[in-house]
Amino acid sequence: QVQLVESGGGLVQVGGSLRLSCAASGRGFSGYTMGWFRQAPGKEREFVAVSGGTIYYANSVKGRFSISRDNAKNTMYLQMNSLKPEDTAVYYCAARGSYFTSASKDDYDYWGQGTQVTVSS
Repeated sequence: QVQLVESGGGLVQVGGSLRLSCAASGRGFSGYTMGWFRQAPGKEREFVAVSGGTIYYANSVKGRFSISRDNAKNTMYLQMNSLKPEDTAVYYCAARGSYFTSASKDDYDYWGQGTQVTVSS
């Protein structure tokens, strides 16, 4: 079973930065597509970024967020800069067992519990 644990969320002011981490259990991390999604209250879970065969970002975060991964540490990161109030959400780490760049939450098999990011104005 794959276990994913997010960390690094918190409260920041507009224009600030945070780095989220997603630690994955077990072996095989390098062969997984890893993605970040977020969900604000009353809204559907939406795509943020993915690292698999390629790297891809949602238009809303392009130029501000950066996804990376350290396969040796089984860890994925999301560096978030120039944060805006609309970035406020619970951020989720997700994985699927193959390399396939997808922005659809339906394509992911495993999910973490989420970490709260709050951006105050």
